[in-house]
Amino acid sequence: MTTGVDYYELLEVERTADEKSIKSAYRRLAMRYHPDKNPGCGESEAKFKAISEAYDCLKDPQKRAAYDRFGHAAFRQGMGNGSGRGPGADFSDIGDIFETIFGSAFGGGGRQQTRRGADLRYDMEIGLEEAFHGKDAKIEVDISVSCEPCNGTGAEPGTGARACGTCHGHGKVRTQQGFFVIDRPCPQCHGRGEVIERPCRNCQGEGRVDKTQTLDISIPPGVDHGTRIRLSGKGEAGQRGAPPGDLYIFMHIRPHKVFQRDGTTLATRVPISFTTAALGGQIEIPGLDGEAISIEIPAGIQSGKQLRKRGAGMPVLQSKGRGDLVIEIMVETPTRLSAKQKELLREFQETETGEECPESRGFFDKLKDAWNDLTE
Repeated sequence: MTTGVDYYELLEVERTADEKSIKSAYRRLAMRYHPDKNPGCGESEAKFKAISEAYDCLKDPQKRAAYDRFGHAAFRQGMGNGSGRGPGADFSDIGDIFETIFGSAFGGGGRQQTRRGADLRYDMEIGLEEAFHGKDAKIEVDISVSCEPCNGTGAEPGTGARACGTCHGHGKVRTQQGFFVIDRPCPQCHGRGEVIERPCRNCQGEGRVDKTQTLDISIPPGVDHGTRIRLSGKGEAGQRGAPPGDLYIFMHIRPHKVFQRDGTTLATRVPISFTTAALGGQIEIPGLDGEAISIEIPAGIQSGKQLRKRGAGMPVLQSKGRGDLVIEIMVETPTRLSAKQKELLREFQETETGEECPESRGFFDKLKDAWNDLTE
């Protein structure tokens, strides 16, 4: 272990650097100090090992948290000797007892399994019409894939891994703290039980490399904002041949100019003339499927009234059904009248009895009663 040398200084990054910045810094320095680029240079080889050790710690969130809190002491053996069997042999099996009863949370477990690749998220935005019909699309994602030259092993082709000399292939070391004996992941091989003598030059021993991939996806009709589409095995490559993770595509639906969506229900506001509102009639609005939707307007309809058209809404995801279309009526008062129209309206006004608009008449009757109460 490179004790005394700060891992962040080795990688030339700030302590607040994110995972992407740390990875980028490591790759830049690894290319500079790789032994193949500096043959016979012991200083470059030592520097390469040091930055590899620093990256191996800082790329792991748990190791990084431990390092940020305790520094290099987080990975040193405790009070026991190299074998983990220190004074107080009567208590040397307590760690094994805990492991038997409670599992690896107390006992530390055995050799660490190679980890499955991480799941990835991709956010995709589509229009409401595309959500209505569904579509086939291509997306490009930057992901880590298995290294081809080493076939994901992390070792230079023709070479392999050997048992770790620190833990002798067990993947853990035993330390004693007071009366307790605790098993911890080996700091040299990080719980794998083996180390690579000659890291692959293509992936620097990672067993995976970054690559831009083009993927074909099928978006089913009826997807909504937040719908998640899973592409199995299209996530990050696993460590050293472990299975890859999954890719999750999260859908986002752009706002539409006419329709608002609530699940499978579509809603819109439709202005109509006051004559249509008074006499009734029929209107047509274009649907998302390209077909005209005919709406019957009952005579005497008021602003704010909602009409429902069954089965004219969004498709139900993974079903043949459809939701409803809800139309809110807005009665529009004309603002540009010809002389003839004004004359006709005056004639109509002269014939009004108050029965034509019962709500208005009722309101003014209430005002009249309230005024009489105040003057009595």
